[in-house]
Amino acid sequence: MLALLCADAVRPDSEFLIGSTDCAHEHACVRCPVLIVHATERPRLVEIRDNLLTRILEAEREGWLGEIEGLQSSLAHAEEKLARLDAQISRKQESVDMGIPTFREIAARTSGVATPPGPA
Repeated sequence: MLALLCADAVRPDSEFLIGSTDCAHEHACVRCPVLIVHATERPRLVEIRDNLLTRILEAEREGWLGEIEGLQSSLAHAEEKLARLDAQISRKQESVDMGIPTFREIAARTSGVATPPGPA
């Protein structure tokens, strides 16, 4: 199941990803280093991060010390993925000059060239 989740072959809802389960791989998708988060999934990742923050506060309030460490680890990975995604989005919004001349630049260079006379 972990391989399917990491390969994005199955897409469970966020409650499954951050919910408390008996699975030994709880939060594995957020922690997985090979997980690729697409820009369209940013709101979902923010939701996961916010839920983790809420659960950390609840664990601190209830004194669930063993739970706090795991949640903080998941939170760190979620924030790291969010920061990477934001950097990726900002890079895509920047234009990059590839050095390829525009049509107007090419036309301006060739407009001054005389056309050789045709056959008489």
